[in-house]
Amino acid sequence: MGLFRKKDGNKDTRTQDKGAQLVTVIEPKNVISEQFRTLRINIEFAGASLETLQVIMFTSAEISDGKTTVSTNTAVTWAQAGKSVLYVDADMRRSTAQSTFRLSNGHGLSTVLASAEQPKDVVQKTFVENLEVLTAGPTPPNPAELLNSKRMSSLIEWMRNNYDIVVLDVPPIMAVSDAQVLLPVIDGVVLVTMMGKTMKASVKRTVETLRLGETKILGVVERIKDDKADIGYGYGYGYGNDK
Repeated sequence: MGLFRKKDGNKDTRTQDKGAQLVTVIEPKNVISEQFRTLRINIEFAGASLETLQVIMFTSAEISDGKTTVSTNTAVTWAQAGKSVLYVDADMRRSTAQSTFRLSNGHGLSTVLASAEQPKDVVQKTFVENLEVLTAGPTPPNPAELLNSKRMSSLIEWMRNNYDIVVLDVPPIMAVSDAQVLLPVIDGVVLVTMMGKTMKASVKRTVETLRLGETKILGVVERIKDDKADIGYGYGYGYGNDK
């Protein structure tokens, strides 16, 4: 029996059950794959003024806005560009990385933070060259407290010392405090929204929260989706890209 008990109770579990679609791996020449490569380049340009652009948080204003699809595929494009990349599933309440990358989730971020496990023993290689993953691990009773711990700060430093790029997939800003407690240790954040779904008021409150945390907003990704599949992604600064 693990350290924590798995919790079920999320209404939309499609991405959790099947994982995010890695179009950048399956169809690297697809137009959406090119959009993810453009997104990666735009993020780099947006962070050019920063002293360091290494630990990048992907979040959203609401649940099911597509942050996991965007973060995983963007991580893949960095790996495809030759960067050493660590993708961290820091959404311990709705873990997905094990499904996306077909990995074990018996040990992960939660067990590293709550025990003496060393990250080098828990990080897993993937079928994508240059890309390694730290899954969320079993769902703990106190995700925000674990993320706000000194051990998490030390873990982030370990990540900086061992990878070129660290992609953090975190819960929606307005849903829980998990993402907010990480703001002091990241370099910048990418906000994902879904056209026709995400409430403008939610996006506005999310941006205000990020600015209060003095976090560099690297841009806003607008996910365009029909009833069958993703049909495109837009990138811009409609809600501001400065602190």
